[in-house]
Amino acid sequence: MDKIDFKTQLATFYSAPNGSFVTVDMPAMRFVKINGEGDPNRDPAYQRAIEWLYSLSYAMKFASKTASGKDYVVPPLEGLWWADNPDDFVGRRKHLWQWTMMIMVPDFVERPLYEAALARSRDKLGEPPVSLRLEPLDEGRCLQTLHVGSYDDEGPVLARLHHEIMPAMGMTFAGPHHEIYLSDARRTPPEKLKTILRQPVRSAG
Repeated sequence: MDKIDFKTQLATFYSAPNGSFVTVDMPAMRFVKINGEGDPNRDPAYQRAIEWLYSLSYAMKFASKTASGKDYVVPPLEGLWWADNPDDFVGRRKHLWQWTMMIMVPDFVERPLYEAALARSRDKLGEPPVSLRLEPLDEGRCLQTLHVGSYDDEGPVLARLHHEIMPAMGMTFAGPHHEIYLSDARRTPPEKLKTILRQPVRSAG
C-alpha cells in the first residue's frame, strides 16, 4: 500500500498563495500537543517538546503500518503562538511568547496505538512533558497565506493581516496564530523556508 501523504490529500489546508490571504474552513483534526512559553531559540523545553512530538509521531506511524497496514508520511510540525499583547508577537518579542507545538494524528490511529507509542517513547526519552496530550483542534474559518523566508520576516505580513485585511473584512481573532512548517529548518536556508501562516477568524460584529 502506498503511503498516505496528507500534504497532498488535504492540499487545501497545507497550501496557500504567496503574498495574499485565502479563506479556508478547517475541519476538526487531532494532534499530539505540548505547551510552553518563552523564546523557542533559547528555551531547552522547546527542543525537548519537538523531540517528543517526532518520537511519538513516528512510533504511531510504524504501529499503524503494523496493526492495520495503513502507512503514512508523518505530517509537518505545526505551532500555535500567542502573547498577552498581540503586538509582542508581531514585534518578535519572543521572551513574552507562549506556544503549543503539535503534529497531526490521522483519524485511523486509534487511542491504543497512541498509548503504545507513548510507552515506547517514554522508554527512550524518559518522562514526557506534563502538557503532552492527544486532542482535537477545531479552528473553523481561517485566513492563511504562504510565507517564504525567515521566520523573523513574518512580522510585516502579520501586521498587514491584523491591521488591514481583517478589519477590511469585518473579522477579528478567533484563536491563536497558527504556523505550519513545510520546510526542514535544519536543511533549508532561512530565505527559502516555506511556512503556512493561518489565523482563525470570526465576524467582528
